[in-house]
Formats: sequence, structure tokens, C-alpha cells
Amino acid sequence: MALDSPKDLSLSRTAMKAELLDAETERQLAYAWRDHRDEAALHRLITAYMRLAISMAAKFKRYGAPMNDLIQEAGLGLMKAADKFDPDRGVRFSTYAVWWIKASIQDYVMRNWSMVRTGSTSSQKSLFFNMRRVQARLEREAFSRGEELDRHQMRQAISMEIGVPIHDVEMMEGRLSGSDFSLNATQSSEDEGREWIDTLEDDRSQAAEIVADQHDRKALRSWLTDAVSRLNEREQFIIRERKLREPVRTLESLGIELGLSKERVRQLEAAALKKMRKQLEAESEEVQDLLL
Repeated sequence: MALDSPKDLSLSRTAMKAELLDAETERQLAYAWRDHRDEAALHRLITAYMRLAISMAAKFKRYGAPMNDLIQEAGLGLMKAADKFDPDRGVRFSTYAVWWIKASIQDYVMRNWSMVRTGSTSSQKSLFFNMRRVQARLEREAFSRGEELDRHQMRQAISMEIGVPIHDVEMMEGRLSGSDFSLNATQSSEDEGREWIDTLEDDRSQAAEIVADQHDRKALRSWLTDAVSRLNEREQFIIRERKLREPVRTLESLGIELGLSKERVRQLEAAALKKMRKQLEAESEEVQDLLL
């Protein structure tokens, strides 16, 4: 793992010296942070897995970002993972944290690569980080078969391999192959100094968009209210305390109040969310992923 500076090396050495947590210690630290906001437990948990964050950050050096910045973003992802981790689910923290660390680094890389070249959808993100690698592998495989893929065939193959629409592949090709230029640059000498920024459309919400957004929000509130109303009284109480209030109630505190175990409360919450999701899916496909 190549690092950029003495500071990076120092961070790496410190991380490598951190303790290795067994499953039970890790779980107790997670409980201490989630239920009691014990900052010492959080610091110990994050320090133990900083080596994981640094290792993942090093894999993104090829995108040209400073290693120190990548490590900082990886650390932010690690902290987000610690804040959202639920030890009751029986998953190791390292397994859970990998997704948050990777997402944080990828978002940073895409924000800083180029505002014009990249996008923000899951399809565009998948293309940005995988297209060149997949294309190189497809070219090697075609060469070994004595074949040569033309541009259209290559786009189709990439589309199928990554699982994205072919027009997204075409768009990402253009973004990655083009160069950036200043929006304050003049269009041409004939335009009397007119800048490219003057041609941009106002991206503020228009009246029609505002009305449509208000309509959608009203419909969504109605669907949610209806979905909650179909739950029994205990399920409504659990959903309200776990999803609709700040700060969120813990499974343990709800279990004490209801005279149930934490696991039973978790099961009731999962069942209630499943009922709500089923009701929401019946209303509209657009909200089927609303409840995570």
C-alpha cells in the first residue's frame, strides 16, 4: 500500500498497532455507543478498524486524489457506519462498515474528478468505477478468441456486464473522454465576449415543478398515513417510536415498556415494516424502497 507523505505513513503505522477486536468486545462497544453514547467506546471501535479504512482508501489512489484526503473520507465513512450499526442484527461491524467506507470514498472521488464528466446515479457510479476495468477484460477475452469488438459491440457487452442501459455507457464514455473548460470562457470571438455561463438555463424550480412536487408529497403522506393505520396498536407504537421520533427509542427501552425482549421488539418492527412496504407497493412502484 503506497502512501503519499510522512503523515500518511504515521496514520498507517498507528492504525496497524491498534487492537484487534473479537466479536463479543466489538458488540459490547457498539451497544455502549448506541445505547449510552459512550464516546470512549466509539473511539475504541473506530480506532480498531481504521486499518480497514486506510486499506480501502489506498485502492482509490489511481483516480488521482491525495491519499490523505482519501483516508479522511474513509474515516468519515467509518464513523457513519459506527453511528448506524445495529449490533442486534448479528453482523460483524467490519462487514457492515465496508459499504459505508466505500460509498464515502466513491462520493468524494466523483465530486472531485470532474463536475461535468461524472454523474450521481447508481448506474453512473457503477460505470465510473468499473467501465474501464470491464472494457479491458472484454478486450482481452475477445483477443484470446481471435475476435475484435467494434465500438457498438463493446458498448453492448459493457452494458450487459455491468447491468446498465447502453445509453448510460455511451454518455459515460463521452464524459470520461472529454476535457473540462471554464464556464467563464468566451464562446467565440464573434460573440463579443459572451461567456458559456450565459447560455445555462435557470435550474431553480419552476412553478409547474413546485406544484407537481407538492402534489407528490401530499400523495406520499396520504399513502404513509394509510399504511400506518392498517397496523395494530402495538405495531403503530413501535413504528412511531423507532421511525418517527427524535431521538429514536432503543429496542431495549421499548422492550422494557412493553414487557418484551429486544429480539421480540425487533421482530415486531420488521413485521410492521413489511406490512407497510406491501401496502406502499400496492399504491405505487415508486415508493417500494421507501422503508429501509
